[in-house]
This record gives sequence, C-alpha cells and structure tokens, in this order.
Amino acid sequence: MPEAGRGVGRLVIFGVGLIGGSLALALRQAGYCGEVVGCSRSAGHLQRAIDLGVIDRYVLDPASAVRDADMVLLAVPMGAMRGVLVQIRPALPPTAILTDAGSTKASIVREVGDIMGPDFTRFVPGHPIAGREQSGVEAAVAELYQGRRVILTPQPHTDPEALAAVTAMWKVTGALVEGMPVELHDQVLAATSHLPHVLAFALVDTLLGMPQREDILRYAAGGFRDFTRIASSDPVMWRDICLYNDRAILDMIRALQNNLSHFSALIRNHDAEGLQQLMQQAKQTRDNYVARFEPGQHS
Repeated sequence: MPEAGRGVGRLVIFGVGLIGGSLALALRQAGYCGEVVGCSRSAGHLQRAIDLGVIDRYVLDPASAVRDADMVLLAVPMGAMRGVLVQIRPALPPTAILTDAGSTKASIVREVGDIMGPDFTRFVPGHPIAGREQSGVEAAVAELYQGRRVILTPQPHTDPEALAAVTAMWKVTGALVEGMPVELHDQVLAATSHLPHVLAFALVDTLLGMPQREDILRYAAGGFRDFTRIASSDPVMWRDICLYNDRAILDMIRALQNNLSHFSALIRNHDAEGLQQLMQQAKQTRDNYVARFEPGQHS
C-alpha cells in the first residue's frame, strides 16, 4: 500500500481520458509515480496516450492490468464501473488501493460493496470537481486540478491509510481535497453541476425543434454560447450521470419547474417589481459566489 507523501509505485488508470489522463500527467510531472499503466478496450487510444507521454504502458485485460498495482483509479463512465469491478476483483492485490473519479458517489459505493464485499476497506470514493468541454486523452493537461476541489466520500470502514494515500495523491496535483458524506455530495452536485448540464442539453434540443432554428442559431449571442457551452460535454458520461443520480437530479428538476412556473406567472401578469426582485436576488447571490470562491469550476 502506498504511504501518504511517499508516492505511488504503480498507478493503474481505467479510462485514460481527460480526467485520468490529467491526473497521470500531473503525477508524472511531479515525479510521484514509478509507473502509470492504462487500461481500456482500445489499443489505439492507449497507444495515443503513450505517444502523448500520459502513460508508460498499457494492458488490455483488466485483471492483468491490476496485478502488482499499488493504486487503481476508475475514471470510466458510471455505467462501465460495475463491469470493470467484476473483472479486476479476482486479481486486485490485497494491499492495493481502489479509488474512482465518478460524478455520483452513492451508486459506486453500492457497486463496490456488492462486488468487493461490504467489508472491503481499501476503496476511497472520489470526485475531482474539474473538467473541460473537450474529452479524450488529447484534452488532458497537467494543470487541470490546480486550485480545484477534489471531494472524497470515505465510508466509516474505509482504511485511514488508504484515505491518506488518496488525499496525498490528489494534493500533489495542486487540488484542494475535502471530505463530504455520500448523500450530500450527490445532492450538491445535482444542483451545481448535473442540473446545469441537463438544462444546457435541453435548451439546445428545444431550439433544434423550432422551425426558425437556423435563424436562432445564426444570430445566437454570447449569452447563448456561454449558457450552452457545457452541452459540448461527453454525452455518454452525462447520460450515465443522469441515470445513476436520478433521484437527486429529478428533485432539482422539480424545484426548477416550480420556480419557472413562478417566473411565468410574473411575466404573464407583467409584474415588473416581482421580476426585478427575483432577478436582483439571483444576481446578488451569484456575485457573492464569484467573490467568495474561485470561478471556473465545473464537472
């Protein structure tokens, strides 16, 4: 088991894309890893990761990949997590640490418990709150996590040494590591990340269904580009997030629908004072957020 602050001998990454690739680049730049091994179904993709200096070598068979691993990161879409867990379970060394980078935590905690056993102590659930619209290993950058938050959601039975090792690994990238309960994480991310992505996808889809869509898109201003920027994110990843954090996201959609109904009533009734009051409150809340926290964080 790697010790906190002493580096990782062999890091195995499932899903060498933006998230996994950026972690690998940051750790390699810091000299924190002896070897970085990539694993996925595509040899071409993994060879590209080698060519870009992201990983040292690759293995296509998941069980073979984790043999002699010190740290294993699951950075695949949520829907692919279970399949990887099933394949690596027989070969995962007893001293290896398992962690993930998924955007929902309750689902992966359940799956690890189902497959690895309820007393599996070496799993440290994690979620780096960082990203870009681009996906794939070509988008990976060593600076992605600098100043960004990484949320860890350890369970009561999580091995403290495993938690310390994962915390130390992320801190090497320049990330701000924080702990949070699983349910709170999924609720917070549904509100701050998952719902905005759903809205961006839904808005673009709504416009595509309009007969005047060509004119709308031709004359779209900066507000449209800013708001819909995240609709360029990976559809497979966001499909899985919606399905695996469905309850929290549906709660947020219902809350938004209620608020939109209120806005509709104010507009329908030409209630200028009511509209301005709501907009002023929203503006002040966002301005306060920007002043208190570093801008530009998204997942």
